[in-house]
Amino acid sequence: MNRALTLHDAVVAGIAVAAGLVAALLSRSLLRRLAEHAKRTRWSGDDVIVDALRSIVPWALIAAGVAAGAIVLPLSGTVRHHTDQVLEVWLILVATLSAARVITGLVRTLTQSRSGVAGSATIFVNITRVLVLAIGFLVVLQTLGISVAPLLTALGVGGLAVALALQDTLANLFAGVHILASKTVQPGDYIQLSGGEEGYVVDINWRQTTVRQLSNNLVVIPNGQLAKANMTNYTRPEQRLTVSVQVGVSYDADLEQVERVTAEVVEEVMHKVPGALPDHEPAIRFHTFGDSRIGFTVILGIGEFSDQYRIKHEFIKSLHRRYREEGIHIPSPVRTVAIQQGSLTIPRQRGGAGDTAPEATE
Repeated sequence: MNRALTLHDAVVAGIAVAAGLVAALLSRSLLRRLAEHAKRTRWSGDDVIVDALRSIVPWALIAAGVAAGAIVLPLSGTVRHHTDQVLEVWLILVATLSAARVITGLVRTLTQSRSGVAGSATIFVNITRVLVLAIGFLVVLQTLGISVAPLLTALGVGGLAVALALQDTLANLFAGVHILASKTVQPGDYIQLSGGEEGYVVDINWRQTTVRQLSNNLVVIPNGQLAKANMTNYTRPEQRLTVSVQVGVSYDADLEQVERVTAEVVEEVMHKVPGALPDHEPAIRFHTFGDSRIGFTVILGIGEFSDQYRIKHEFIKSLHRRYREEGIHIPSPVRTVAIQQGSLTIPRQRGGAGDTAPEATE
């Protein structure tokens, strides 16, 4: 038979609970200072860990104070058992939520460090959070004396039925996991699909990949289609690229002068335009005897895919201006067309300067 509750027992239990509360407040103050120190470090993982400790340590100290107070009180065996179970479930839930926060935070940090962008690959974060919470839920059930074996069996049978009903959704899920695990595409990459879609990858979640075009429109692509499509990744294995500009000069031009002037223009543009690579050696290659011109290619170095439009724009303007100053002619195409009208043959020449028609001859 349990003894009666005395004033001394109530005072001691109150002191134990109060001590737990005071310890929780002190721990929050200490951990707040520790968080400020962690923010000054390079590694972002310590921020996640300290943030999780700020949530679990105070609650654990409060639970310890309540448990100490319960020990002092003359409780019956049944009440003490239920009190212990409540405290255990409390600590398990707090630990589960804190563990989910820590692990998902570390996964997010890892994906950001590998992709090098602000956006995160949310598919890994969401899967990790669900797994941790599911494990914590099963531990709570086991603590309450509920057998989890029948539940796992039911989940297995139900999961098979759900898998058959959600084939497309699961295909997109596993395709997204495969894409990220193989590192063929990461958030921040510039990609182009065989269907014509192109842009920067913003995020890869459990069902779809979001791509931001240069016009700031968003294209949503199911992961299954992305995994099966022919794709060009302009960011991997290296973000730096080379682009070519086709140019042509007349047959009367001095090719040595053309090459020298073009190299000077390339050097000027590479140092003036943002996004260009000044250390990239310019490449000028003559390759074609055309109908009205000698064609050659100028290869420029750029920092990333979207820089090419601005660099080509400035290069063509500067090259056209220098060619006019140096007297280098860029001819327009010329064609000779013969028109037969009965017994008359009227030759005409068509070119960039206008059409000329000599007298008709029989």
